[in-house]
Amino acid sequence: MILTVAVVGAGVVGGVYAGFATLVIPALKRLEAPAATAAMVTINRVAERGPFVAVFGAVALAAVALAASTNAREAPEQWWVAAASLSSTVVTVAVNVPLNRRLEREGAVFWDRYARRWGAANTVRAVLASAAVVLAGTAWR
Repeated sequence: MILTVAVVGAGVVGGVYAGFATLVIPALKRLEAPAATAAMVTINRVAERGPFVAVFGAVALAAVALAASTNAREAPEQWWVAAASLSSTVVTVAVNVPLNRRLEREGAVFWDRYARRWGAANTVRAVLASAAVVLAGTAWR
């Protein structure tokens, strides 16, 4: 059960991150910096207070539970699923969230650097969360 929750959760957050990489950030880059900044700050506020933060937290907890309950020698694929999912969480907390805070503090003058850095980190976390799903899929064949 924990494996299923961890994998489905990683797929959900990975899909959200992929949506940002392929739709949201490219669309915001077409706007002037003040408008893009205002939109992204609003998105970040909603994400941190809405259902997404609950999903994000639940996925992280499921990955921790999977890592804690998995014997890496007996089921290495499950350990790698947990590691990939948790790595996407670490990127979010260590890179994306601080960049969000900085964008809110500094405003539109920071937008161009923010969009590049945040976009790169977002792509990394999307790949990591998606890797958790792929790894699980290869183990279930």
